Amino acid sequence: MATPRTLVPILPPVAALLLLLVAASSIPILAAAQPADACGGAPDQAAADGACHDVPRALRLKLIAIPTILVSSVVGVCLPLLSRSVPALRPDGGLFAVVKAFASGVILATGYMHVLPDAFNNLTSPCLPRKPWSEFPFAAFVAMLAAVSTLMADSLMLTYYNRSKPRPSSGGDVAAVADHGESPDQGHRHGHGHGHGHGMAVAKPDDVEATQVQLRRNRVVVQVLEIGIVVHSVVIGLGMGASQNVCTIRPLVAAMCFHQMFEGMGLGGCILQAEYGRRMRSVLVFFFSTTTPFGIALGLALTRVYRDNSPTALIVVGLLNAASAGLLHYMALVELLAADFMGPKLQGNVRLQLAAFLAVLLGAGGMSVMAKWA
Repeated sequence: MATPRTLVPILPPVAALLLLLVAASSIPILAAAQPADACGGAPDQAAADGACHDVPRALRLKLIAIPTILVSSVVGVCLPLLSRSVPALRPDGGLFAVVKAFASGVILATGYMHVLPDAFNNLTSPCLPRKPWSEFPFAAFVAMLAAVSTLMADSLMLTYYNRSKPRPSSGGDVAAVADHGESPDQGHRHGHGHGHGHGMAVAKPDDVEATQVQLRRNRVVVQVLEIGIVVHSVVIGLGMGASQNVCTIRPLVAAMCFHQMFEGMGLGGCILQAEYGRRMRSVLVFFFSTTTPFGIALGLALTRVYRDNSPTALIVVGLLNAASAGLLHYMALVELLAADFMGPKLQGNVRLQLAAFLAVLLGAGGMSVMAKWA
């Protein structure tokens, strides 16, 4: 049972997610303060938009998108969590490493092929004043700062975990069983049996400490990764909900379903390795699954006042996209791919390592193809 001390690290990520949702919700209100004619499109673009502008059909598509994307998100994030019942998909198996590599490739491509290009488009839009937005690469600069800030947050959060944990006793009677999924009572019985010569495998204190450090690191990864995904999900949902362009919404619904499913698989694998309790797993699944539908519903409610080409909307959404891109780049490359490929499991098995490389390319390639529509 979790003690108050162990629950403390749970509160900051949840509070951060709530603050991000509130901040994202203020985007349409800020954008509404801009003049209605802040920026006009080219005549040919306006004609094309007019041919695709159909409010009733757009509304039907968005009402279909909300439950469809919700179900796809739930299925994607829950598949890894349900894999414990399948021996081949357990976290210590080779197949799980390949599946996680595929999902990590999806997250990497999401940052490079989906989020970062949107940030560049927003912050270099002709609707913005040429000075300073066209004179400095703000999108790349913010993405770089976000990656460095993520490193700092990752390091500080891990330090907090390590300092707040109880120090293990040096006595031999507190040795834990190597399988940390067992309860303390089971570990005590196994240790007692080992003392009577039954040959039960007991972990050394150093092994237990290393396992706990890795577990705390996995939990930090989940929390930071969830924040980056939530920001991107709210922003893209908001844009879909406010749009009345049927030609844009129709392919976007299908692309977002696949996007959320594969991205959810990556997040679900990280949640599984973090070994959270049922309550915390439910909170993380809820936030991931509902943020895009929430963004769509918010865009629907504010269709009349939200203009995605107003200067304030372009700046706020562009900065959020750039920050999310930097965060996703860092998490995908450093915490997911590098940590796994430099780890003992893949380093000790060349065939598994090559299979994981292929999975990364497939995941990143598939998500890159989807960038044509979403």
